[in-house]
Amino acid sequence: MDLCFFTLDDDTLIPTDLARSLWSENQMHGVAISGALARGMEHAMTREDLRPARWTVDLFMPATMDPVTVETSVLREGSRLALVESRLVQDGQMRARATAVWLRPSEDPDGTVWRPTDLPTPPPVDVVPPMTGPDIPWFRSDIGWAQDFKAHQNAGRHESWTYVVPVVKDEEPTPFQSVAAVADSTSMVCNWGDKGVQYINTDITLSLARLPQGLEIGLRAEHWTGEDGIAVGVCTVHDRAGAIGHSMVTALSNAKRTVDFQKHDFDDEGNRTSRV
Repeated sequence: MDLCFFTLDDDTLIPTDLARSLWSENQMHGVAISGALARGMEHAMTREDLRPARWTVDLFMPATMDPVTVETSVLREGSRLALVESRLVQDGQMRARATAVWLRPSEDPDGTVWRPTDLPTPPPVDVVPPMTGPDIPWFRSDIGWAQDFKAHQNAGRHESWTYVVPVVKDEEPTPFQSVAAVADSTSMVCNWGDKGVQYINTDITLSLARLPQGLEIGLRAEHWTGEDGIAVGVCTVHDRAGAIGHSMVTALSNAKRTVDFQKHDFDDEGNRTSRV
């Protein structure tokens, strides 16, 4: 298996099996979609003085496991800010879109503001040595850090630690592509309970003070609120150097198609396996 979400045919992205969602055999998951949109936007941006600070993806129509293209437009550009939109197009129809605010870094002001002290930390290196390539994600919940999905199916607070799969075959993922893709996992980290993942996210919002240093990225669940089949989850995003921002998803109840890790797992090559 190619360890990537897409192969490239001119400007067309061909999804691999790693882009397949657990919700449906013919549905692409949000990690691949967000990564593809970020890659398209990054390729279209020519301003080296700006960096992405807010990333929002609207997942309003399922993308199937068919070829897709990404279209990008600059909606507004100024000296310190640019607003850019990317669209995932399949069979002539837009299936998802992303907007991003790109900002120009400058010096911090000299004032002091409150900041939290209970910040997430990466897994200890004696438990999870620094990752140098794609691997099965590590999670922490009631059982501590482990790659056993079944063991993490509990109602505890979840965290993840991931080295992202490349968006396109033979392309090294950039820090922006990596964090944009991993941000979709906010839904899994926040919505994973003792019966599996029973909510499907309709969006992703990622706010970044800086880009990750390296390609190892962590998420820690911070808040979850649910009512009438609608849920909101928030994570802190961090790397080995510390917190870099926050991610949020809005999700709908999808209990009739629960992702139940008592039934699904992944082998050492990232292939999906079944326990039933």
